[in-house]
Amino acid sequence: MRKNFITIGAFDGVHLGHRRLIYALKDFAAQNKMNSAVLAFGYPPKVVMQGLPPQAVITTPAEKFELIRALGPAQIYKLDFNKLRDLSARDFFAALLKKYKMGGILVGPDFAFGKDRGGRLDFLKKACAANNIIYIASDFVQEGGRKISSSLIRAALRGGDIESVGKMLGRPYRLSGKIVKGRRLGRAIGFPTANMAVDGHKILPPGVFAVRVYLGKEVFKGVCNIGTRPTIDKNGAPSVETHILDFNRSIYGRVLKVDFLFKIRGEKKFSGLDELKIQIAKDARAARKNIFL
Repeated sequence: MRKNFITIGAFDGVHLGHRRLIYALKDFAAQNKMNSAVLAFGYPPKVVMQGLPPQAVITTPAEKFELIRALGPAQIYKLDFNKLRDLSARDFFAALLKKYKMGGILVGPDFAFGKDRGGRLDFLKKACAANNIIYIASDFVQEGGRKISSSLIRAALRGGDIESVGKMLGRPYRLSGKIVKGRRLGRAIGFPTANMAVDGHKILPPGVFAVRVYLGKEVFKGVCNIGTRPTIDKNGAPSVETHILDFNRSIYGRVLKVDFLFKIRGEKKFSGLDELKIQIAKDARAARKNIFL
């Protein structure tokens, strides 16, 4: 039976570093006449250990595996951290040999596995040598002099730095969700918005952004506001509202996908709806001028 050349990780965001790792994996697998296999956790182990808090991940498990699948590895395995968290590094390694038919492994320079991350690179290198397994450790991919990491992307998202996020991901950050009914205040001031029910585990970058909007096969320009709407609500919960330019149809129940291109401004409290209306018009002009479909 053909063996697998594997890589293992959380792959939150499937960023440029992850992509380079998977492309290299495919090359090493082909050179050694093995299948390329990606072993990925649904949610990052750290997030699972924290109890799956809200706004904790860049990609949902479904998004993550769709992105990995698009990169073309021969095999993709979904790992359940709760079933593996108590395995020692030695037992974890044995499972890689037996269950996943490991013939080679490619890992990043900060890779560790097993209970309490007990299996670090020195252990892995020795275990591979003892079992005639090909071992390769890759370098970090850098952006702006810093290594690209999921933790760096999560921090940039929380700060609303969507352009840095896009550079590290190699694509725009995306939110998607079903359109639900809101208070219709946007329509009352001439700027109707689509209220998106997004996955609660996804990080919501705060601010007002120029976005590319996908509705089925149609593509539009838009402005997305993420925040608590301080002009309208004193104690509002975070919401995701998108004004689609040159659009006036009822789309309740449809799924909207929104790609974040650049930040227009931060959220602020206005003196009233009239001032808010003037600012939204400015936001729409900025999006219209600078978005290319």
